[in-house]
Amino acid sequence: MPPARPAGLVPPPDKPAAGSPPAAPSPVQAGPSTPAPTEATCLAKLAAIPGNRISSAVAEAAQTDPACRVEEPVRVAALALRGADGSIAVAFEPPPLLACAMAASLADWLDRSVQPLARGYFGKDLMNLRVGGGQECRRRNRASAGPVSEHATGKALDIFAFTLKQDGAPNPVSVEKPAGLVQSRFLEAVRQSACGAFMTVLGPGSDAAHANHLHVDIQQRRSQASRFCQ
Repeated sequence: MPPARPAGLVPPPDKPAAGSPPAAPSPVQAGPSTPAPTEATCLAKLAAIPGNRISSAVAEAAQTDPACRVEEPVRVAALALRGADGSIAVAFEPPPLLACAMAASLADWLDRSVQPLARGYFGKDLMNLRVGGGQECRRRNRASAGPVSEHATGKALDIFAFTLKQDGAPNPVSVEKPAGLVQSRFLEAVRQSACGAFMTVLGPGSDAAHANHLHVDIQQRRSQASRFCQ
């Protein structure tokens, strides 16, 4: 006679009949999905910095020509830089429409390079930039044929003068006509620094189309490692 089964022992499941497929496992109930965190937009990052005056320009940048599409268009009125007595807002006159990536590149270059150069050469902070040539749907150098300009996508800016903060009347440093040796050397240093911050830099001496301003842009060239600085 077989020994008695211990109390509480669960009997084994019945064996499936020969040829029967195994039972499918019960589906696992998925819990509530958690959305993946998204990186803050370029505009959100810049707008969060105290002193920056920057706003969305999606409606303004609407284009029917796909060659002139601007990625995350923004209107830049001022960018905050580190000054001698804390953060200062450097105004753009007039406020250009740019791709946000271009605005971010400008903010970094002005803060890391141009502002220290202004203090080194003049002992003054920047007050504003006189600019032109933000986003504009056109061909390069306003030609009737040829490649589309970097300005068409908001990835370029033309700078005509850097104005320094000081008591009394503003002291603009004209890119076309610097007043004296110190201003000339300051502009040379600014241009050299731009060559490391942007993909293309053109200005007086490059060609007739850039005789009176400094052109900087972030348009990628055929090789990402190549830059054009003239």
